[in-house]
Amino acid sequence: MTILVTGARGRVARSLIQQLQAAGHEVRTTSTTDPATDLNGIHKAFLYATTPERYLSIPTLKHVVLLSALGATNNNDAIQRLHAEAEQTVAESDIPWTFLRPGGFATNRLRWAESIRTEGVVRSPFGDSHSALIHEADIAAVALHALTEPGHEKAIHTLTGPESLTERQQAELIAKATGRPIVFEPQSINDFRNSLHIGPPEVVDAVVNRLTALIDHPHETTNTVTEITGRARTFADWAKDHAEDFTPRNEG
Repeated sequence: MTILVTGARGRVARSLIQQLQAAGHEVRTTSTTDPATDLNGIHKAFLYATTPERYLSIPTLKHVVLLSALGATNNNDAIQRLHAEAEQTVAESDIPWTFLRPGGFATNRLRWAESIRTEGVVRSPFGDSHSALIHEADIAAVALHALTEPGHEKAIHTLTGPESLTERQQAELIAKATGRPIVFEPQSINDFRNSLHIGPPEVVDAVVNRLTALIDHPHETTNTVTEITGRARTFADWAKDHAEDFTPRNEG
């Protein structure tokens, strides 16, 4: 069985590739910068939500696992609409599918890496905003099971980390993992918006609105990762795994 992993430069895809290869599966990869992969004989595919239609015409394709997003059916913001459209495209293809709907990615905290490395500071307006961030390796582990085991066809897996933490608590766990103090400094909404480089204004609006809504409100968690894989990594685990990203280069 040959498995295609798209978005191969993404952190979820990289982890999935490693896990599939470790389990002995044949893997082919493609990315936006290297799209020329041989698609002949692909049996299963892990797809990101940006261009799923490119791969749905593969004649040997028997199953698609789509990386979607929490709230994809709500269409309340630009991010959710993108993933809802991707889900619809895949569902209408008549190829058996599995949708993974993770909430916030722990890797989003890498946007703090430079200020932590150079100043020991995190700046954000959302110190009391909660999230149940999920380790990229857990998303990949669920994808591995969905791609290689029966019983996941037409399943929608809602994925979160095992605990809801505020941004301040997340910064504290990064500090513990690196062994260096981190100061959390309030930031204006305008400065926060200007610091984001993630797409058009409506995408930035979606991020700000979500973070605002979760101030002093713990994020709902699911047990799906544990139920499927047997374990769920905590944010503390993620911080330890990425401690080097937050450590000054002359100390790494």
